[in-house]
Amino acid sequence: MRVLLIGSGGREHALAWKLAQSPLMTEFYAAPGNPGIAEHATLVGLDVDDHDAVIGFCKEKSIDFVVVGPEAPLVAGIADALRAAGIAVFGPSAAAAQLEGSKGFTKDICARYDIPTGAYQRFNNGPKAKAYVRAQGAPIVVKADGLAAGKGVTVAMTVEEALAAIDDCFEGAFGEAGAEVVIEAYLDGEEASFFCLCDGKHALALATAQDHKRVGDGDTGPNTGGMGAYSPAPVMTSEMIDRTMKKIIEPTMRGMAESGHPFSGVFFAGLMITAKGPELIEYNVRFGDPECQVLMMRLKSDLLPLLHACATGTLDQVTAEWSDDAALTVVMASKGYPGSYDKNTPIAALPSDGEGTKVFHAGTALKDGALVATGGRVLNITATGKTVGEAQKRAYELAGAVQWDNGFHRNDIGWRAIERET
Repeated sequence: MRVLLIGSGGREHALAWKLAQSPLMTEFYAAPGNPGIAEHATLVGLDVDDHDAVIGFCKEKSIDFVVVGPEAPLVAGIADALRAAGIAVFGPSAAAAQLEGSKGFTKDICARYDIPTGAYQRFNNGPKAKAYVRAQGAPIVVKADGLAAGKGVTVAMTVEEALAAIDDCFEGAFGEAGAEVVIEAYLDGEEASFFCLCDGKHALALATAQDHKRVGDGDTGPNTGGMGAYSPAPVMTSEMIDRTMKKIIEPTMRGMAESGHPFSGVFFAGLMITAKGPELIEYNVRFGDPECQVLMMRLKSDLLPLLHACATGTLDQVTAEWSDDAALTVVMASKGYPGSYDKNTPIAALPSDGEGTKVFHAGTALKDGALVATGGRVLNITATGKTVGEAQKRAYELAGAVQWDNGFHRNDIGWRAIERET
């Protein structure tokens, strides 16, 4: 099979690493890719926003299958363009990608199909939003409606914090994403991430993970795109997974089909496990980053036929097998992230990959033959172990071998699971 992977982050490096292991793979390209992805695929300088250029490349190279990694191209309709050109693609249509592209759209779907989630209201102006917050009190959650690179959500513990978050949205901190805000009830419990493939009619449960969104140890400081993750999530017992499938995933799949937007791709359900059971915080329509990295380390099955089954409506004909081992990834970020940071800082050395260890590239590039950090989140230091504690120990040993003066990481990824283990 001739495959094109779209994306350039740590999630895409993890997908590339796993896809390249498939005996079905005959030719593998990635656009735009990164130096880590270049170890597995031929990098192509395509503008992925130019759908005609992507289709032209696919036809020129006789591409059989396109895997779209990030959310922005999906929301922009790249999957629609490829399908219209007769090219199989992993990823939802623009209409179905609204599950991530619009928080309000998702909340409306939840209300219509009785999917458990926090109570909410949508607002397109600041004064009304602020009046609602003052009436409800804190803690409360303020979300920019659109895509904000994981940074448009404020879990406000005080009314003042919520009012400031509303100002941020309407004053342009998140661009067009903040033109509307969703304000919802604070859910108390433990967060977990659940991943499930869908072809529009069938769903295949994958695995669970937990990530650490806040920048500082002890889950302190501002939200980020994610500073680390581990899999499986201990809070997601088999009973909790069954309830999530029946109460959240299956009604969403039916609801999207009934709404005329059948969903094909991966459901990434951000959950809060409350006293009432699993409740939906949000949907993403692509693999998580850095959750994808720990999932790929644990997946024993060939990834390529699983993703292809989503695209061809044959998901009921495949199964996924998982390692019982835990996997944990530590994000190394540029000093200053999630605020401003220096770019093109040199990475002098990286440790070699070993058995059950892997360094995934997220925000790197080659400049004059030398590896440099170009992003906020730059490397994903990943390891497996019999327990989360063992995986953590191995990941931090690996992180200690990275020579990058401008990098930093949290020191407590996986602490919740390790507390349970001990």
